[in-house]
Amino acid sequence: MNYVERDATRSLAEALPRSRGRVTDIAARGEPYTWALGGALALGIVMIVGFLILVLYNGATTFIPKPIAVMTLADGAVVAGEPFRSESYRPGTAVLEKLAPETRARIAANDGYASRTLYRIGNYDIYNEDFRWVSDFEVARILYPADLIYAERLEWGPFIGRLKSVHVGGAAREAASIPEAELVRLHGEARARWQRLRGIERSEIGAVNHQIERERLAVRKAEIAHGAGSAEARQRAAEAATRIAGLQKEYDGLATEARRLREEDRAVRVTLAAIGGEEKELPLSALVRFYPANAISLTGKAGIYLSRWWEFLSDEPREANTEGGVMPAIFGTFAMTLLLVIAVTPFGVITALYLREYARQGRLVSVIRISVNNLAGVPSIVYGVFGLGFFAYVLGGSIDQLFYPERLPNPTFGTGGLLWASLTLALLTVPVVIVATEEALAAVPRSMREGSLACGASKWQTIRNIVLPRAMPGIMTGIILAMARGAGEVAPLMLVGVVKLAPELPVDGFFPFVHLERSFMHLGFHIFDVGFQSRNSEAGKPMVFVTTVLLVGLIFLMNISAIAIRNRLKRKFAGSQF
Repeated sequence: MNYVERDATRSLAEALPRSRGRVTDIAARGEPYTWALGGALALGIVMIVGFLILVLYNGATTFIPKPIAVMTLADGAVVAGEPFRSESYRPGTAVLEKLAPETRARIAANDGYASRTLYRIGNYDIYNEDFRWVSDFEVARILYPADLIYAERLEWGPFIGRLKSVHVGGAAREAASIPEAELVRLHGEARARWQRLRGIERSEIGAVNHQIERERLAVRKAEIAHGAGSAEARQRAAEAATRIAGLQKEYDGLATEARRLREEDRAVRVTLAAIGGEEKELPLSALVRFYPANAISLTGKAGIYLSRWWEFLSDEPREANTEGGVMPAIFGTFAMTLLLVIAVTPFGVITALYLREYARQGRLVSVIRISVNNLAGVPSIVYGVFGLGFFAYVLGGSIDQLFYPERLPNPTFGTGGLLWASLTLALLTVPVVIVATEEALAAVPRSMREGSLACGASKWQTIRNIVLPRAMPGIMTGIILAMARGAGEVAPLMLVGVVKLAPELPVDGFFPFVHLERSFMHLGFHIFDVGFQSRNSEAGKPMVFVTTVLLVGLIFLMNISAIAIRNRLKRKFAGSQF
């Protein structure tokens, strides 16, 4: 061992005793911090997974048919309903004083707590409430009669009771005397007739009204362009009158058919009897579905469950959005997110490309980057106010003045709509795309740029053929983050286009076929509306969970599609790094 090695060994031996306490201390090695960080990560994962399980469970069980209990209370009243949920509570002094001594003793033995169950009693037009709490000590007897039905109606929510009679062609027949197959056939015919009537009133008559309105607007446009008394305006008015006369004949024919269907629909009626004897008579077509809740087979329950899911995914909302489907909201969410991606991608990528590749790095570029980062922290409602003021009122109002003067003062683009909502959310998410794109561009090795330039390529050719393709996975990551955030935003949409109910999709057979100026529905706003704006929060709670499941699933599918594209790009350039 030479002199240098002996000196190094001596120095190490002298240093070890002095640092032995620090070396063996677990705090010095960072183990407590490692455990704390790992525990925080595990807790976060558990919370996320738990939330998803809670939402999935409540959403998946929402449409399962439940039995109907008929309870005879101690005071002689009779209550029928679906059990919704149970809880323990502490009865008040006034309630306890009315109870029998043995009941009070039983509650006192349970630390003063009693159990109660929330039942969905339906029949809102009779009882003026959808749900009722029933304490266990109030119940004298519970039965599950086989003849009780659960009927889902177009209005007033579900009806719980018995099917008393069916009126066909002016003759009333007892429901018990009608075979099940015949009752199913009558209901299918009534629903088909109702669908045809709705198609006439909404689609066919709506199309005729649209053409009549277009002729009226054409006359108004000619008057604005040439003057109200000009020859061109009079000629255009005469042509419009001829066309409107033909359209009016078509309208009268459709109205006649609609009246005939409506009369046929009123001729087939049912009488429903509640558990207390109250009766309701309504058209058979007003029943969306009905089934014997306590006598239905497992196969029948599966059919009801699947039919409810199909209605939820393919139909429009009803009963203040607490029942029916969410198809308009699904379409609106998907269309808005797609337009958001189309708008935010070029602006975000071009801005990041200029800042990273072309701009001279200095104080101005640093200020711009700081401003972009600060934009990501601006509250989303501020973007909504800006979108309403700039996009709708300024830009949209200018478009109306230039291209749609005949429709004023009714706005076309000068109000909230699908286009302005998408651009507002694109502005909200563009900082995410800019930052992610800059990071992706910076991650491309400088040697690739220098090699391309050394081979004679220009700077733009190098960026287009070398830098951008290899940065594309990172750019896709930014787009995925922007898409996920934009799809879940609600506050800005409340100002720039989303509405409580818009059953008609912004797509029809009239040019330009896709109408981006129309208001639309959104799954996020639908959740807010049902959870906080419905007449009964308990009635809306199931729809909140199932809509949340749908929104999470829709975002998941869109993100998975983008991730699959990103992974393909990664594999394509995996072996080309040097």
